[in-house]
Amino acid sequence: MPATLNSVAAAAGVSTSTASRALSGHPAVLPSTRARVEAAAVALRYQPNRMASALRTRRTGLIGLVVNNLRTATFHTIAETLQEWAAEEEYEVLVCTTGGDPAREAAFLQTVRQHRFDGVVVAGTGANSELVNTLVQEGQAVVTMNREVPGALAPSVMSAYETAARVATGHLLELGHVRIAAIEGPPDITSGRLHHAGFTGALADAGVPLHEDLVRRGDFTPDFGRAAATELLALPEPPTAVLISNHEASFGALPVIGDGPLQVPAQLSVICTEDEPFYAWWAPPLTTVDNRAGLLARRAAELLLEQLTGPVGDRPVQRVELVAPELVERGSTAPPR
Repeated sequence: MPATLNSVAAAAGVSTSTASRALSGHPAVLPSTRARVEAAAVALRYQPNRMASALRTRRTGLIGLVVNNLRTATFHTIAETLQEWAAEEEYEVLVCTTGGDPAREAAFLQTVRQHRFDGVVVAGTGANSELVNTLVQEGQAVVTMNREVPGALAPSVMSAYETAARVATGHLLELGHVRIAAIEGPPDITSGRLHHAGFTGALADAGVPLHEDLVRRGDFTPDFGRAAATELLALPEPPTAVLISNHEASFGALPVIGDGPLQVPAQLSVICTEDEPFYAWWAPPLTTVDNRAGLLARRAAELLLEQLTGPVGDRPVQRVELVAPELVERGSTAPPR
């Protein structure tokens, strides 16, 4: 039979209430008494009843994290960084991968609500604003990430997507490229829309015409990237540079480019947004505009902690924070011939 708080108290020779205070770190308990209770708990292999504790303290010690997948470096880094933060703050993180499905995301948010998680970070689909607002209104800590959630009351942290595309395009323009292709995300998704705005804006500012035949916008899949790169390289007049801002598409586009007829970077410069470890191992190593996923996650954790430690009943400040990207120059970009 598992040890109970009563059995720990009896072994330590104290009351049950004193044992409870000692194990929760209450300052009124003498150090010698706390040491005796903790030793009894260890000897009996006592495990606190998390559900009972949640009823008393209105805290479950649980944080939810919603991500579309754990394949890309951004989502992987967000999960690892949040886990590290949670361990320091004595929280447990439950991760839900949704595959970008709003219904699966909604189901997990309902679980967060029903089991009274202390908070949740939503780096997901950008849908489910009503559920996000319900969580906020019921006093749970909520932060959204990566995509806009229209109408959401929760604070948000996002990469500066438009800036990232501007920095990438500006780098290619400074090298002398004017026939620049872009492999982008869908226009109805936050990153796809803002990356496109940054790309076209940088071209316009430089007085360089946009070649519509060099723009491919599609799903976040390697298959789309493979098809887009194949089409661009097959053009009668192929581009001299390509910006791949659709991160998942890069997994399909890069093998096509690597096996293609144009030598990188002598005949084709390649730049990607949202850094990935294998980008540095590609031949030649890929120039990127890093979205700084670790910083994104740390800022989300700070906003979550503000809500968790703030006055009970206070609503979070509704705001969007943008994390500036950084250009990482490697060997895949050079002036055109």
